[in-house]
Amino acid sequence: MIMPDLRVAVDAGGTFTDVCIYNSSTQNFHVTKVPSTPNNPMQAVLDGVKRGGIDLANVELFFHGTTVATNALITRRFPKAALVTTRGFRDVIEIRDGTKDNLWDAYQDVSGPYIRRRDRFEVTERVDYAGQMVTPLDEQEARTLARKLKRRGATTIAVCFINSYANVCNELRMREILEEEIPEASVSTSSEILPEIFEHDRFNTAVANTVLGPLVSDYVKQLDDELTAGGYVNDLLLLHSGGGSMTPAMAKHFPVRLAASGIAAGAIAAKHVAAQCGYRNAVGLDMGGTSTDISLINGGELRVTRQWGVEYGHPIVFPSIEVLTVGAGGGSLAHIDIAGALRNGPQSAGADPGPACYDRGGTEPTNTDASLALNRLGTSLAGGALELNRARATQIIDERIGQPLSLSTAEAAQAILKVANANMADAVRLVSIRRGLDPRDFALIAFGGAGALHGAGVARELGIPVVIVPPSPGVTSAMGCLLVDIQHDLSVMYTVVASSADLDDLNRQFRSLEEEAVDRLHHEGVANADVVLQRGISMRYQGQWRSLQVSMGSGETALEEAIESFHQEHERQFSFRQNALPVEIYQLHLRAVGKTPKPTFARSERVPDAQAEPHSHREVFFDDRWYKTPIYDRETLPVGFELTGPAIIDQLDSTTVVPPDTAASIDEWKNIRIQLVQAGEEA
Repeated sequence: MIMPDLRVAVDAGGTFTDVCIYNSSTQNFHVTKVPSTPNNPMQAVLDGVKRGGIDLANVELFFHGTTVATNALITRRFPKAALVTTRGFRDVIEIRDGTKDNLWDAYQDVSGPYIRRRDRFEVTERVDYAGQMVTPLDEQEARTLARKLKRRGATTIAVCFINSYANVCNELRMREILEEEIPEASVSTSSEILPEIFEHDRFNTAVANTVLGPLVSDYVKQLDDELTAGGYVNDLLLLHSGGGSMTPAMAKHFPVRLAASGIAAGAIAAKHVAAQCGYRNAVGLDMGGTSTDISLINGGELRVTRQWGVEYGHPIVFPSIEVLTVGAGGGSLAHIDIAGALRNGPQSAGADPGPACYDRGGTEPTNTDASLALNRLGTSLAGGALELNRARATQIIDERIGQPLSLSTAEAAQAILKVANANMADAVRLVSIRRGLDPRDFALIAFGGAGALHGAGVARELGIPVVIVPPSPGVTSAMGCLLVDIQHDLSVMYTVVASSADLDDLNRQFRSLEEEAVDRLHHEGVANADVVLQRGISMRYQGQWRSLQVSMGSGETALEEAIESFHQEHERQFSFRQNALPVEIYQLHLRAVGKTPKPTFARSERVPDAQAEPHSHREVFFDDRWYKTPIYDRETLPVGFELTGPAIIDQLDSTTVVPPDTAASIDEWKNIRIQLVQAGEEA
């Protein structure tokens, strides 16, 4: 019997769906990409499997980064849903926390809650802050409400009671009554989704989880069924925002974790590429068709945040890899604003109609059109799957940008790209300089379908000395899916002054979380030998309301060590520590990891050779003039090969631009390292 030896990762983006195929027997990679199908994302996944020539019966693991949850939150195409809450707290998710995205804009309103007021209902119950029962659930009132919801056709229901994080009894009883009266209902409770204080964060996370439930469940089930019908026998592994993966069974219970799924994959891949190239500090620049995702690797670790959201004012409180997204992609539209200034994005041409050069009806210039007009991009994309119309791109840029600004077509196209690069550079400054980190101490990992086109330009803006373009940059995010483990993040409130904490009780709380985590992993088929449990503890100085999370050991001195780690972390982040102030424990955390097999990357067998001939030349516009530029095929370049720009390096899924006064080299892993130098200096 032949054992399955393929691992497949599919990352569904806004413009293209990328497929990465790894053969564990030969250690070889094969990549392909197909146009995304926004109205039916699953079709693009199946198209990618077909185009990649994948025999699903020979697939050991199938990973998937999906935009289904993210797109649903953006477009608000939800099923009919209802919220049941404590009397007097109907409007928590609408009042929010009173903040605004732009403090000085009196006319800007935060978008409305995911469940309208007419679909939010109250029942009589009350638990105090310590978990003591003040008013038991009025069961007759609850049953009457359940029957009313049934008449209204509500089958997707969130139950969010105040202080349920401290005592779950009333929430659980409300769920039982709803399930008795509406057997077909899908009911989520806030104490199950996020057992934490701060009702707005907890309510909103539970509501987001509730409205996404039917959409994600249907999508995952249909895709799982299609893969099974094709011969795949294992669980489909879905990448979640925390940088791990989850099975369809867990995705059904925690669908909100799939929001920002594909974004996390790119950050994980950037971390891996940086480590392969010997850099502990790096910035990931994942530029796709619609947006650019900026991630930061500092000291070899990705930054993680516990509060984020697809829209401002609607927090999702699950650990998530911190990624800053800006509206700068290959399809971002260039336009002249009302004041006559050139702008770029955040509006995008998307996959349909796409840039003007796609010849699908696009009438506005995009970054892709600008690169094509400057000859930095060839007329064939995705291995010939898409032919580009350079004449159309030139015409649109001239009409929309060049003539109104009295610029030549080349100057207008160059201006479009400069604005896009400036937007991305500003985003990098936000994740680096704003935190006291100098981008000149970092390498830039440029990937995504358009990242290698813009990497050198962004690095010039920031003074970053090294740009690394990984192999197959257009499908690097898909490769990131192959590098993740099954992962769950659990937490429980535990508020006590650290000096008076009972270590035995603390360990009992952790063991309870560990038992739940191991049970989840066992249900997902993870063997005991592959289970890794990592304890964490959130602390704060007494009187603060914000907390910091640090790791927690299990020995007799674990608590003292955690307190010292908190002091050090507080000093690192805020430049001061208060040893004399009491430290308060706020929350306990557990990260449960189920290890999955990782790919081993085979080094190139090509012999270093100083001789490499371009396959062609073309005139390319750089820095206000046209250069006769050699065009190389990356797959045929020898290891150790170095060149001096200008140059273009083509690959199946991407194009790397090497500007004048810039050197590029291919290392053992076939990465292109673009060394930015001044004219006359050695690379």
